[in-house]
Amino acid sequence: MAFGSDRQRLTLVLAGVVTVLLLAGGALVVGRTLTADRTAPAATAPGPEMSPSGQPSPSPTTPPPGADITGPLNLLLVGVDTRVSVPGWEPHADAVLVLHVPAGLSQAYLFSLPRDLVVDIPAFKPADYPGGRTKLTNAMSYGSRVPGRSKKPDPAQGYDLLRRTVSDYTGLRIDAGAVLTFGGFDKLVDSLGGVDIHVDQRVVSRHRRPDGKHREPGPGVGGYTGPQMVYEPGDRHLNGWQALDYARQRYLPGGDYTRQRHQQQLIRALVGKILDADLARQPERVEEVAAALGDMLVYVGGRRIVEFAYALGGLSPDALTLVVLPGGAVGQGNAYRGEELTRVGRRFLTELRAGRVDAYLAKHPDLTVPPAPAR
Repeated sequence: MAFGSDRQRLTLVLAGVVTVLLLAGGALVVGRTLTADRTAPAATAPGPEMSPSGQPSPSPTTPPPGADITGPLNLLLVGVDTRVSVPGWEPHADAVLVLHVPAGLSQAYLFSLPRDLVVDIPAFKPADYPGGRTKLTNAMSYGSRVPGRSKKPDPAQGYDLLRRTVSDYTGLRIDAGAVLTFGGFDKLVDSLGGVDIHVDQRVVSRHRRPDGKHREPGPGVGGYTGPQMVYEPGDRHLNGWQALDYARQRYLPGGDYTRQRHQQQLIRALVGKILDADLARQPERVEEVAAALGDMLVYVGGRRIVEFAYALGGLSPDALTLVVLPGGAVGQGNAYRGEELTRVGRRFLTELRAGRVDAYLAKHPDLTVPPAPAR
């Protein structure tokens, strides 16, 4: 596994981060637009018709790439704060999301796993990790270690251990996925002209000042000083740093579970943004988005992104259900050890694997994130 080529990154954006990148998802719909382009009548000019990705479009008798993918699919996406300026820092999975698409590919379910979820992380030879029971976020950092004192952490390698851990916990086979750094997310949102978000509660930032600058470190572990950016309830237009900052805050009523909801609301906003912009029909805009991502994106998968895009081309934004799984803190005495899902949250995974998720969500409507109020 390695960082994708420029062609892969361009296709990833065109197809729409079918993995619904944390905070970068959204273009399941763009994949649908691509599908329409691929089946359009051939031009009268000689030679094969070219798709927006620069590849020849299939002839009417040739099945398009990805036509054989029928599902189910499970795609894992990870948001990482690399903090490359901190010596010895290892990437942690600050956001872990799974997109489940049942057989038939007509619906999709996006759910988050708490970063502090206590899980069994398997042994991982490439990083000389012996295995252990600890927080999910650590799978990314432990797996990214490259033996040798001077070697930098490898995010793709860290993703591999995280993928195995998530697969073991959920019982789902992970087909593909992606890692996006927070810096990459800033650039992605700005390249789209910002996003419109319905802020559902007052959010006071721990990390940013109102002018966007980072707050100065303060006393105590994780402390900061100085004025704070505040996101008041209501409809807001957010630029890149604001959207990321809003979705990162977890010191709120509801803690990390509130943050998961805000991350998913942001994904939904990006879906609408890409739809409104008709991004797939503007090659120059796609180039801007691809250039903005650069090496801040790692794609990992056995099939090309364009194939997943075609397979998911029939999905619409209304077919994407956002799910927040309930959980609570676990520990010994007053010592916080991490989080665990409640019985209702764990049962969701069972029903998802069994193909009974719609009936289960109907019995537990509080698990789903409602659409934003109409403007």
